[in-house]
Amino acid sequence: MTLTALDVESLSLLIEQEIHVDASLEVTFDALLEQLGPYNEVSDGTPLPFVLEAWPGGRWFRDLGNGNGHYWATVQAIKRPTLLEFCGPLLMSYPVANNVQYRLSQSGDGTLIKFRHSGFGLLQEDHKKGVNTGWAHVNNKVRERAEKSR
Repeated sequence: MTLTALDVESLSLLIEQEIHVDASLEVTFDALLEQLGPYNEVSDGTPLPFVLEAWPGGRWFRDLGNGNGHYWATVQAIKRPTLLEFCGPLLMSYPVANNVQYRLSQSGDGTLIKFRHSGFGLLQEDHKKGVNTGWAHVNNKVRERAEKSR
């Protein structure tokens, strides 16, 4: 049996993004809930809808029908229209803990979203590489949805 020493960097993940949205806080927050829920999609435009129960303790999951699906997270905190926070495994089906925060604030005539995803555990390298571009796509779609709705 071979034991491998792991360092903190190999066990951790941190993604931070700022998204400037030309829409009000309320419109942007609603667009966030919609994009993370029924309008979610992968980067090639393929629909990947989720159920988002937008209350503390609510689930964020893929419903595949007939009692099948994939649990992603629990709503840890929600303060409309300035905060949405999740904790859970997300797309990772192995020992890991993730926290995702969306903090929204007024910025001029629009909204500033400060996004943060931190994770800790036995992170697979392909997930560490892919989540940054995945979140950038999701967050861009939130911005587009909000700006289209205003």
